[in-house]
Amino acid sequence: MASSTDAVSPSAPLEGAKGPLAAASRSLATPESELKRWKRIFDTNSKEFSGQKFLDRESFISAIASQGDLSRIDRESFGVLFRVADTSRRGLVSWDDFSVFETLLKRPDAEYWIAFQYFDEDGSGTITFDEFKKVYSENVGPDSIPFNFDCDWVKLYLGKRDGRHVLNYNQFTQLMKGLQGERLRQAFKYFDTNEDGFITPEQFKRIITDLAGHKLSEPVIERLPTLCTLSPGQKISFSEVQAFINVIRDMDMVERVIREATSKSKDGRIDQTDFLNYSAASTRYGLFSPMEAAIIFHFASRGDPAQHRLSLLDFANLLDPKWRSPADVEATHVKPKKGFMDSFFQSAYSFVLGGLAGGLGAGVVYPIDLVKTRMQNQRSTVVGQLLYKNSMDCVQKVFRNEGFLGFYRGLGPQLIGVAPEKAIKLTVNDLVRGRATDPETGRITLPWEIIAGGTAGGCQVVFTNPLEIVKIRLQVQGEAAKLEGAAPRGAVHIIRQLGLLGLYKGASACLLRDMPFSAIYFPAYAHLKKDVFGEGYNGKKLTFGEMLMSAAIAGMPAAYLATPADVIKTRLQVEARKGQSSYKGLFDCAQKIWTEEGFRAFFKGGPARVIRSSPQFGFTLVAYEYLQTYLPYPFGEEPKKLETLLTSGGAEDMSRVRARNALKILLDVHGDFGKKITPGGASSAGLSPAGAVITPGESQ
Repeated sequence: MASSTDAVSPSAPLEGAKGPLAAASRSLATPESELKRWKRIFDTNSKEFSGQKFLDRESFISAIASQGDLSRIDRESFGVLFRVADTSRRGLVSWDDFSVFETLLKRPDAEYWIAFQYFDEDGSGTITFDEFKKVYSENVGPDSIPFNFDCDWVKLYLGKRDGRHVLNYNQFTQLMKGLQGERLRQAFKYFDTNEDGFITPEQFKRIITDLAGHKLSEPVIERLPTLCTLSPGQKISFSEVQAFINVIRDMDMVERVIREATSKSKDGRIDQTDFLNYSAASTRYGLFSPMEAAIIFHFASRGDPAQHRLSLLDFANLLDPKWRSPADVEATHVKPKKGFMDSFFQSAYSFVLGGLAGGLGAGVVYPIDLVKTRMQNQRSTVVGQLLYKNSMDCVQKVFRNEGFLGFYRGLGPQLIGVAPEKAIKLTVNDLVRGRATDPETGRITLPWEIIAGGTAGGCQVVFTNPLEIVKIRLQVQGEAAKLEGAAPRGAVHIIRQLGLLGLYKGASACLLRDMPFSAIYFPAYAHLKKDVFGEGYNGKKLTFGEMLMSAAIAGMPAAYLATPADVIKTRLQVEARKGQSSYKGLFDCAQKIWTEEGFRAFFKGGPARVIRSSPQFGFTLVAYEYLQTYLPYPFGEEPKKLETLLTSGGAEDMSRVRARNALKILLDVHGDFGKKITPGGASSAGLSPAGAVITPGESQ
């Protein structure tokens, strides 16, 4: 018997590695940083045998299994790959074995290379008919659907049983791609005993479970027999079986078509015709047949023919192998009922974020707002009252006469009032949009978007009007002091002078301004983000610049179109001086402006309003959304999303992706590949051909 040291020498597996595996270890250079990472993984999971570290089957699984895997492959299935790493067939993987296996996973074709290594038992670099049959038979178990190795398909690849033809690596990869199709044909023929071209739903379920059970969610597997309802009779034809396999094989393309079609649909839903039309328009050839589309929609709708138009979430049970029905999720995760306090804290959260965002936006553009107000209050018909020729002239004179701080007259009340004003506007808009949004598609119709914005604008007037009248009177004090020598008054004096009812003077004009503004602004902002900059399209997240551009552009038409109402509001709220017209109300003010100053007077300060409102609401909304992202409500619920490998972002280690894909190739042979080892067969669990575990200190 060999000594303990000889039996477990770390170099032994490398010396015993043959063929492609040995070539991989020699040809691929491995950076030191990778070796350190692999060594750390190995040391973390290894166990000591006779003073040396090795990985047994369980610790090997821990070392290579993907964390948070979005596929349905269970953790134990990764033990199948143990046989490839354990080149010496001792039931243990040394550090050298593990580093070679990790190096192999760096290959761009690692998935097929590992599968080839699994079937190449003697390490010769080729696979004979007997090798292929032996490994296949040992790993699928005796209770699997029989496979006829004496068929014409096998002979095309491997020749006859006398061994005159063998498979090299490239030929083997093509055999594995076509093997599932041949197994499907043989399995259908096996169950179709009377050769009428039909099998029972139970037999169909057995075939699909064996061939592709690891790619389907449990709800879909349970509904497999319902495929017989697509056509008259209670049986399933071969064409339907083949169509179902085609859907599974092209599931990545199915998901891409569904995601893109639903994202471009007006209501976020598609029907079978939309699916086929988008597929034909986005692929070189018509990729999906009508029968395949019917199968996709049958399982997505849970067999309900009344559901014609489906959302992305409706397809989740078909696209996500780990999908569970909402009833099952609720049974394991009981959600606490929300009460009054939760609603209160949610509102308080929105108010705080809205206040912070509004304060930032208001502070950035306040000087522009002051110029806008003075331009709008200027009476062109009063002799000697024409102080400013245009907005730039106003800027120069304010700076020359009142200094830099003159641009910030009235900022205090603005900052005090802007918190509840912006908070109620943003909160009400979010509230109405949330109630009117389809929970499955995340879509809201345009009329409801306008209603949500208009309602938000109307609600904010409760805070806006008192704030604006005080702010405006503070802003025009500078010019009044210059003309009349009046001493500037503070905000408290103005509030006392106006009284409670006086604070709401011009409220009708304020409503006339704020409701249309918000009704235009919020829908425009949402559609610019989605339709122009592509937010949410294939998981895209907008940059800061794109969000700011969306918010700023949306504010331009909203601000300018609401300028006439803003002019009327300003005239009503400013205290008329000697020689100026006084207004009895909204319509009286509009009539006198039209009569005395003409139509153009309604758009006085319009450019300044656009320049002020556009960046102000731009910074406000961007700040609000960023605050929601980085300071999320701690008790809020995440919106429903469909997360699959397609949306994982490619952040996963490629070696783990390739290990999982290699396992998928082997599981395509049989869903339980490597789990049911027949007596005398080589085991992925580290058994020798005789069935004994080789431990350090023993030789084979």
